[in-house]
Amino acid sequence: MTRLILASSSATRAALLRAAGLDFEARPATVDEAALKAAAQAEAIPPADAAILLAEAKAERIARREREALVIGADQLLVCEEQWFDKPEDVAGAREQLRALRGRTHTLFTAVVAWRHGQRVWQHVARPRLTMRDFSEAFLERYLAAEGEAVTHSVGAYRLEGLGIQLFREVQGEHSAILGLPLLPLLGFLRQHGALED
Repeated sequence: MTRLILASSSATRAALLRAAGLDFEARPATVDEAALKAAAQAEAIPPADAAILLAEAKAERIARREREALVIGADQLLVCEEQWFDKPEDVAGAREQLRALRGRTHTLFTAVVAWRHGQRVWQHVARPRLTMRDFSEAFLERYLAAEGEAVTHSVGAYRLEGLGIQLFREVQGEHSAILGLPLLPLLGFLRQHGALED
């Protein structure tokens, strides 16, 4: 079986792979995501391509040292009406972000890239679309109080696997892609490349 490395510090992505029965190593890749995003926006790179760029930077960083392994990198961009959102820095930032997303539909550009033998061998971008309901200020404050600092751990200031699901009116797309890793396309690729039994 091919050795598999997840180039990520994300506990959620690792949990998704473990739950799917994969044997892998997690190796966080240090990249300047803020600088890459800023450059992508300055160059008017489309969000899907920017998500690939970020995922690839992580995979490449690890793959340069682990040429025989199959290295997986992933990243996610939240875009609402052409505005890009980042993980909020604190609860106050999460409050403002959720107010901005309230009652509107946003897209999560969730990219996954595979590197092996010094080159990219596969990529995929999922585009889940989520519509937040027009929740009240009272609900927003109860939500933030219940979630606390956890709201700073995701790009949308929500976790669908928790209380965050109550923020939404409609959710379209693969659940795992919303969480940060398009699992079904990835599993299909891994089966084709000997990292998973067919």
